[in-house]
Amino acid sequence: MAALCDVLWLDPVEKIDAAVRARMADAGLNLLVVNTLDELNTMLCRVSMVVLRLTGDTSLLTEVRSLLGDSMLDIPVVCRVERGRLELAVAAMRDGARHVLAVDEANAAVWQQALTLIAKPKAQPQTFVFADPASQKLLVLAQRVAQAEVTTLLTGPTGAGKEVLARILHEASPRRSGPFVALNCAAMPESMIEDMLFGHEKGAFTGALKDYSGVFEQARGGTLFLDEIGEMPVRLQTKLLRVLQERQITRLGAQAALNVDVRLVAATNRDLKAAIESREFREDLYFRISTFRLRLPSLAERPLDIMPLAQLMLDTHGAERRPWVISADAEALLLAHVWPGNVRELSNVMQRALVLSHGALITAAHLVFDDFTVSAGTAVATQDVGLNTAPQRVAAAPAAVAGADLDSAVRFSEHRAILAALRSSHSRGEAARALGISPRTLRYKLAQLKDHGFTLAMAETA
Repeated sequence: MAALCDVLWLDPVEKIDAAVRARMADAGLNLLVVNTLDELNTMLCRVSMVVLRLTGDTSLLTEVRSLLGDSMLDIPVVCRVERGRLELAVAAMRDGARHVLAVDEANAAVWQQALTLIAKPKAQPQTFVFADPASQKLLVLAQRVAQAEVTTLLTGPTGAGKEVLARILHEASPRRSGPFVALNCAAMPESMIEDMLFGHEKGAFTGALKDYSGVFEQARGGTLFLDEIGEMPVRLQTKLLRVLQERQITRLGAQAALNVDVRLVAATNRDLKAAIESREFREDLYFRISTFRLRLPSLAERPLDIMPLAQLMLDTHGAERRPWVISADAEALLLAHVWPGNVRELSNVMQRALVLSHGALITAAHLVFDDFTVSAGTAVATQDVGLNTAPQRVAAAPAAVAGADLDSAVRFSEHRAILAALRSSHSRGEAARALGISPRTLRYKLAQLKDHGFTLAMAETA
């Protein structure tokens, strides 16, 4: 018989009975029951797993993960929650549980399956690419900033990856064993932001049926990321400044203050200095949150990241595990695009490509770009095309209509591919070969483009 796996079992509600203990043994688990966190802490070095029962929130999980971090131990934590408490199960996974099972789950096969899943190395998904020298420089600086307990302000255009960088700052910091909590200050009305930030006591207002911990409490011992902080109402800016100065918060409806132990990382795509001049942002808060500033360059400013990011997105979002390949014509389009929506737009484009492709090859015909999503019939800017060494003009492909069907999206992408081939070729014959079609088919496709309402002015070639 295989040796049993020693497991710490902490259930603050009920004692484990002999029948459940026997079934756990059948699953390969030797339960070492503890009743307090102190007992658990003294036995951590002896076990391969910790099993916790959660009741109202994930505070017990947070405390145990903090103990593990202090002891430099990488021990998986499994949480048990009541059936039907889906929100608690989701919160547990978000806060670091490796697996979640129902409180009354005693089936040996289910626990064996959980052990198998936990035994697999926990994948650390790569969400940021550092291929371009500008990105590599940013990474080196971010890793140095992460080690310091300083409030950090991330600036850069929308969609550039500010939350990803905030997570990197957290994972590279001494607080990495604590929670990472994010709040978008522009995503909800002022009254809700205050509640989300500071929490409330039961009965603080109509509908406050129980106590609620705000994000400052949820991020205790870890990192709090406030995105779009430039959109925070001025009244709340004053409260936030006081919290950062005094390191204390007061829940709505409460009398006593609570100590704050978080590292704040803020982000904005606004020019906060201009916002200060227009009295939309407090100057003293700006200096409080910008002890160190990191600027994320736009995707166009780090072009060597484009193809690795595109490949990463295919691997991440592809429903089937396969070696996705990006064709040369698709790569040319991706590198030529200006990416006004930055990494977020690239992600959208690659996910659309996965929908439109029928195999593992992504071609230019599968690429649909966000900046061409305009109403039908709208004229779009012309682009330079080089044919016979003489620069000519060709209108852009017909715009893809928002909400168009799949056939329309395919036709639009096909037109984009044709124009890309024409721009990169010296003749129509060469463009046809690059597209893998005959010159006759290319002439037919160009006639279709003309029928869609735009003119093609180019030199005739032999």
